[in-house]
Amino acid sequence: MPLDKSIKTALILGSGGIRIGQAGEFDYSGSQVLKALKEEGIKTILINPNIATIQTDPVLSDQVYLLPINVKYVEKVIKKEKPDGILLAFGGQTALNVGVELKEQGILEKYNIRVLGTPIEAIEVTEDRDLFVKAMNKADAKVCQSKAVTSYKEAIKVAQEFGFPLMLRVAYTLGGRGSGIIDNMKDFERMAKKGLAQSRINQILIEESVWGWKEVEYEVVRDSADNCFINCNMENFDPVGIHTGESIVVAPSQTLTNEEYHMLRSASIRVIRSLGIIGECNIQYALNPFSKEFRVIEVNARLSRSSALASKATGYPLAYIAAKLAIGYNLHELKNKITGITTACFEPALDYLVLKIPRWDLTKFQKVDRRIGSQMKSVGEVMAIGRTFEEVLQKAVRMLDIGMKGLVANNLEDIEDINELKYALRNPTDLRLFRIAEAIKRGISIDEIYRLSRVDKWFLYKLKNIVDLNRQIQDIELLESDDNEKKYWLKRAKRFGFSDGQIAKIMGVDTIFIRQIRRRLRILPYVKRIDTLAAEWPAVTNYLYLTYSASEHDIDFESEYKSNLTKVIVLGSGTYRIGASVEFDWGSVNCLWGLK
Repeated sequence: MPLDKSIKTALILGSGGIRIGQAGEFDYSGSQVLKALKEEGIKTILINPNIATIQTDPVLSDQVYLLPINVKYVEKVIKKEKPDGILLAFGGQTALNVGVELKEQGILEKYNIRVLGTPIEAIEVTEDRDLFVKAMNKADAKVCQSKAVTSYKEAIKVAQEFGFPLMLRVAYTLGGRGSGIIDNMKDFERMAKKGLAQSRINQILIEESVWGWKEVEYEVVRDSADNCFINCNMENFDPVGIHTGESIVVAPSQTLTNEEYHMLRSASIRVIRSLGIIGECNIQYALNPFSKEFRVIEVNARLSRSSALASKATGYPLAYIAAKLAIGYNLHELKNKITGITTACFEPALDYLVLKIPRWDLTKFQKVDRRIGSQMKSVGEVMAIGRTFEEVLQKAVRMLDIGMKGLVANNLEDIEDINELKYALRNPTDLRLFRIAEAIKRGISIDEIYRLSRVDKWFLYKLKNIVDLNRQIQDIELLESDDNEKKYWLKRAKRFGFSDGQIAKIMGVDTIFIRQIRRRLRILPYVKRIDTLAAEWPAVTNYLYLTYSASEHDIDFESEYKSNLTKVIVLGSGTYRIGASVEFDWGSVNCLWGLK
């Protein structure tokens, strides 16, 4: 189906102020939708009071209203601008909640406004935990045994019936707010009261706990003709029980068998079809590590934090394509801009790894609980690209800008008591990655670490590779060895993500000394291109990364040098943290626009 030409004006709801669980990813998706609609000549009206965002820049939108995102003010804008349609999937939980309220109060019907993309009914199903469970059963996708309740008395009765441990979730909330795994009645009573108060519809879901299972995510796209594809699948380093926004996430998944991958892929397509979502959605699964048993944890019928990660991981512009689908296009009618030949209806192929690590700023607060769980506390995140898990993990740790050189060779104080260390493995904090490395270094077995942490053994052995190489570099007399041995160990270290500074600290020498040896031995990184197709088709993109795990560049530097173009490097601000947020994205982007 081609573009719906009856849509002349569209209203886009932003996500409002940056907060835990709702940050720059929605500025990214909102900017993409404005770009997509502008290309079709559709007038865009944006409501977003966050002045620091790129999407509120006058260059992107025809009309910008810096107003609160609530029913009262949205209705005023609707009354004035008379839009033909409204887009709800690009402003996070805030936009979804307001969209549902607009429907409930009859405002959309009153002004004859269509919801573009995913219908309100599908949003209501994904947000109302009771409706969600029924929909998943219909799609033959198992969910945890659960019951939705709307009163404290009913909640106590269900908890007694289910027994502990159990999981408590809150309807229509953001970042896992109010949720948690509970193992006693006292904590349950407290959290049930709190959860009922936090929910927009005074509803909580009580369900069986699947703590310790693998958490896997699928990003799925569907158009109005029922064409579906999987954009990307991702695997959480941390087990179920830790919010995906708090977890280290790797794409593509690393520990799933081919059968498990396709089992969850098929389930994802059944789920998106049964819900009637048009555009993109994120589906989260719990997978039993000892069988093929799985549960659907939740479905986000909108662009999310994971969607932004999947989009950057694959090079596939999810928000842009979702916007095109919302205004009538089908996937086969949209061109893949990277190749210019293939359509947008393809599943990206990755010949590299991508890893995301969150950043916490918990040390800025006194007496703060540093434990991480089903409620988000992180304020930012980084993404690293490479060819080995060890490489991307160490790159990402350095990108966090928290004073760590990588997984090892840091100035972190060890936990002397072995029992305290085991307690730290069982009760993860923002330092859990480094505590696992410490446990490996102290000789705790991989089986024991798995039993305590429930981090998959595949990941633990990858961490052990880094710890072991750190020990080997310490033990060998690298500076006294010949060039061949130096080259072997330095190349191995670089492919495992060790920086020059990290190697220098392990060996007790200056960073510049290691760098000089490395350059003399011609151990240099290669520039590789992300093309979404693993080089199956010719492609030209400006999306690049550096790695030592390669043998040639994807860039023709000779022609670059001959072009005589003036080149300028623009430095961004890195991960979000308290005191540095989306405003620096705005500054960097405007700088680039000005230079162009």
